[in-house]
Amino acid sequence: MVPVSYWLILAMGVSPVIAIRIAFGTSLLVILPTVISGTWRHNKKKAIHWKTALILGPCALVGAVVGATLAAHIPGKILEIGFGGLVLAVALWMGLGLMAKLRRGDEEPRENFGLVAACGFPIGVVTGLTGLGGGTLIVPMLVLALNFPMHIAIGTSVASIIFASLGGIVGYIVNGLEVPGLLPYSVGYVNLPIWSCLAATSIPMAQLGARAAHALSAKQLRYIFIAFMVYVGLKMIGVF
Repeated sequence: MVPVSYWLILAMGVSPVIAIRIAFGTSLLVILPTVISGTWRHNKKKAIHWKTALILGPCALVGAVVGATLAAHIPGKILEIGFGGLVLAVALWMGLGLMAKLRRGDEEPRENFGLVAACGFPIGVVTGLTGLGGGTLIVPMLVLALNFPMHIAIGTSVASIIFASLGGIVGYIVNGLEVPGLLPYSVGYVNLPIWSCLAATSIPMAQLGARAAHALSAKQLRYIFIAFMVYVGLKMIGVF
């Protein structure tokens, strides 16, 4: 969502520095109702570890406010390249972790709420800095560090992102108030027309996505997740 929004806003003649921040802030507002929709569906499938989500989420919320504030003062090109680099790094981490996991075989999922709380704040900071809901970091952390099954990791991540996206939205609105060069009908770095267009399709598609996730095997989901992140990361750093 972030790359698509960014390229669209650039095509409207907005400067790259402002465009990347609008893309981040607006995408987080789209993510909020989308993940609420997805959480409802994943919960029906009993695919959410609520104890983990309710510890991780609030910690990420605080971090997201901090991250959005930092993003408002970092040059746009650094944000763009940093976004792409982060996504590629996580794809590599996920791929290497998957191969290691396949070599050692499946283990039982673990609960480690101290680790979850410690990871929540930095994941939130990255959410605020990049406009990502946090799933690109939460899912690998749950799968690789706590050995969550892929389906449970995705469902738990979706529920946690409700909190993280809220923190980022607040940060981008507050830090974007009175900034010159914004698109019409913007509230801070959140643009309402772009939000409405994206939300109108992403909310129902979250239902379809959740159903599709449970129709695929865990291995298939991992490979799809990795392939998507590699494409987005390369696109954002300018390879394509």
